[in-house]
Amino acid sequence: MNSIRAIPKRYFSPLLLLLVLILLATMPQYVPPYIVILFISIFMYVILTVSWNAFCGPTGYISLATAAFFGIGVYTSAILQALPLPVVIIIAGLVSLLLSFLVGWATLRLRGMYFAIFTFGLSELFRYTMKWYEVNITRTVGRWLPMQNDATVYYYMLGILFVTLLTAYLIRRSRFGLALQSIGQAEEASAHVGINVNMVKIVTFAITCFFMGAAGTVMATRWSYIDPALAFNPSVTFFTVIMVLVGGWKSTLWGPIVGATLLTVLSDTVLAKLPNLTMFLFGAILVVVIMFLPNGLMGILKREKQGSNRTTGIKLGGGKGFTIPKVLKIRGEK
Repeated sequence: MNSIRAIPKRYFSPLLLLLVLILLATMPQYVPPYIVILFISIFMYVILTVSWNAFCGPTGYISLATAAFFGIGVYTSAILQALPLPVVIIIAGLVSLLLSFLVGWATLRLRGMYFAIFTFGLSELFRYTMKWYEVNITRTVGRWLPMQNDATVYYYMLGILFVTLLTAYLIRRSRFGLALQSIGQAEEASAHVGINVNMVKIVTFAITCFFMGAAGTVMATRWSYIDPALAFNPSVTFFTVIMVLVGGWKSTLWGPIVGATLLTVLSDTVLAKLPNLTMFLFGAILVVVIMFLPNGLMGILKREKQGSNRTTGIKLGGGKGFTIPKVLKIRGEK
């Protein structure tokens, strides 16, 4: 008990995550196959939600392009299926990173609903462009892929999940993370104190999209057949956003993990029994979260913790107005 108390609080979450990952690494040896399949879906959505939240959470930007970069990974897996899977994962991630860098450079000057609408339009553009290409150029819609066994997909997805969580944690603890928080609080003030706002946003956005493409590559090997409607399915984007909102996108790294896990298990249960009610259920959950839980499930715990701090006389925050954290000055020029 004393040894647990001796662990600094900042190391508690990473150590707990590491323990969970170790347990997950041995799980396929003692659980039924359908549990392994369920956890593959959970891993996929945790990767997407954590990646999405690493950029959108601190900045307040709402990206609806998750399906675009996920679909890029899916089609990269189909096109390069002759190569070893680890090589394809890296290539798909780099392609997603490069495209997201170009997209970020062109669009991250937009804000609010304009950025959200543009990113959703980008996802639809990718979907219909690929459909047009297959109908008019290849004359065949869809592609077949060699299937990997569930254990292989499980471990590849778990590996990507580990790297995603590690990257998100390092971003939060780095100078980039502090700069992103400053941008989310007041973008103009951040620029005035010397933060290269555009560079920070573009680089972080591109890094997070790398993992979306990698997750799409691995997931494609379970489907065996893909087409543009499946690869660039808009529901992937909306499920990701809803999961983050349910878990809590302004809280900690745990918010997206909790939201993705709970809703993936819930949707899997509903799909098995009432497949036509899945979208209705997610819509109802979204309404309830917006009306009664604006900070998500983890936000409740955070609010209780802040309340206990207030009762002990601890003042949170620096008063009214915007306060630049003790950040670095991230500049693009010397």
